[in-house]
Amino acid sequence: MVPAVIRGRLAQMPGPVALVGAGEFTPAMAQVDADLLAVTGRDRPRVVIVPTASFPDGEVIFRRWADRGTDHFTALGAEVEAVLLRGRADADDQEHVQAISEADVVYFSGGKHEYLLRALEGTPVWDAVRAAHERGAVLAGCSAGAMVLAGRQVEMRGGRVPFPVRWRTALGVVAGAAVIPHYDRYPEPLAALIVLQAPKELAILGIDEDTALVGRDGAWQVQGRGRVTVWCGRSRTRHRAGETFRL
Repeated sequence: MVPAVIRGRLAQMPGPVALVGAGEFTPAMAQVDADLLAVTGRDRPRVVIVPTASFPDGEVIFRRWADRGTDHFTALGAEVEAVLLRGRADADDQEHVQAISEADVVYFSGGKHEYLLRALEGTPVWDAVRAAHERGAVLAGCSAGAMVLAGRQVEMRGGRVPFPVRWRTALGVVAGAAVIPHYDRYPEPLAALIVLQAPKELAILGIDEDTALVGRDGAWQVQGRGRVTVWCGRSRTRHRAGETFRL
């Protein structure tokens, strides 16, 4: 049973949210993404790709993720624009703000979650994302993108989780939760060590690769090939593809 304080925070989401463990813009996620487009109710939804989290890996990688996202959603019948937001200095660009303001789906791809958080928090671009979500746009994030949409995110150093584990306030779309992506790559004892150092008010969502957790108004469905593991303190439940549950 999820505590009432967590249930209340997780229910307060205007538009749909998709949290993806890994595998963005690949054939494995095509059906999941087609379903997200269908939720918008538009014949040709407008999708904005935000590859910011990959920019620390260099311009070539950054552009590659922008192109992959564009090609992937174009093949699914969407009108797609990549917002080439490289860092915080670009986050007040009115062209970026306008593109996001007109979007039906805003998709944050993977990379470095702490960099993505610093680039977005408290900026006009993030204000535009929140406004789009309030009017019903889908917000999707993969790996780092999923982590920043949560209420908290685990801090990392050099790609590793330091001990004792520290948790930083994230962007708060899914306010009562934190996301561990690539969850099926973690040995369960290591995952437990991380989870058991989380603040008591958090639900920890361990999302496998090629798997999405799609939610709205407190109801969540697992989609894709893997599972979602939900930790609330020491309590652990697992949910397979097709299962729906409430948080």
